[in-house]
Amino acid sequence: MRKGQSTTIIAMLFLLPNFLGFGVFMLGPVLFSLGASFTNWNLMRTVPLRWVGLENFAKLFSSQEFWLYFINTVYLMLGMPVSIAGSLLLAVALSRKIRGVVAYRTLFYLPSFTAGVALLILWKALYNPSFGPINVVLDHALDLIRPHADLQPPQWLASTRNLLGLAVEYVGIEWSQFGLGARDAIIIMGIWTTIGGANMLLYLAGISNIPQELYEAAEMDGAGTWAKFRHVTWPQLAPTTFFIVIMSFIGGLQGGFEQARVMTLGGPARTTTTLSYYIYIKAFEEFQMGYASAVAWVLFAIVFAITLVNWRFGSRYVNY
Repeated sequence: MRKGQSTTIIAMLFLLPNFLGFGVFMLGPVLFSLGASFTNWNLMRTVPLRWVGLENFAKLFSSQEFWLYFINTVYLMLGMPVSIAGSLLLAVALSRKIRGVVAYRTLFYLPSFTAGVALLILWKALYNPSFGPINVVLDHALDLIRPHADLQPPQWLASTRNLLGLAVEYVGIEWSQFGLGARDAIIIMGIWTTIGGANMLLYLAGISNIPQELYEAAEMDGAGTWAKFRHVTWPQLAPTTFFIVIMSFIGGLQGGFEQARVMTLGGPARTTTTLSYYIYIKAFEEFQMGYASAVAWVLFAIVFAITLVNWRFGSRYVNY
């Protein structure tokens, strides 16, 4: 046996535990769920297990319920551009050599450390329409204009209203639904928790790798602060932005479960039920594992398609 072949065999033996773990805990369940999506598998055993082909997918696409939850998922992603832009501006500000900049970076990153159920419970209390601090402040602010207009603070997590006026029971728009409600509350919370998180750190790393010679050349040409950002910082951060946009789309389409489970249970009137929470409901509350697997694979197809589109049309603006 040649030395190169023996080295390869030894390397494969070291990698074998990782491959086995991937196959047993990742690849196996994924392929199993693909097979389950073509069955009527029900944990309640109310019907005999049988192969139904594309029946679950046909039922899914003809269900208005699925499309309402898909719209909810997309709506909750509306804060993504604001979050990314805020992370960029924050990173630019914190990249300057100012006194105490490390303390500021730590302060802005703190929401990422506290992310989880505890943070969601805290925000649920903040959004309480009766005694939550947010509405208490808004109520005092609205007292100044109430003699001229009868305005009340939003009901937040208890309201089905939204900025786009999306209807509750069907895919459409209703004038009575315009306002601020549960979906907007989750968006605002999401912006606050992510604007100083991982995206900010990625932008800070990207800014630190920009050659200072480019800024010096721009200054010699008379470029000001805005010109240096537009012609130096922003183009150099294109690969970072490209990566952040793709990961944000993937996270947004797969997200919404924790917020729905902890803060609203998908309500009010299902307006905060996303596709990920819908999969949980079908699988672990209604025990329709076959149908839940079909929804999961449709979600995977959506994520994969959007990622390909981003990669196809976004990569042309990136200079590696």
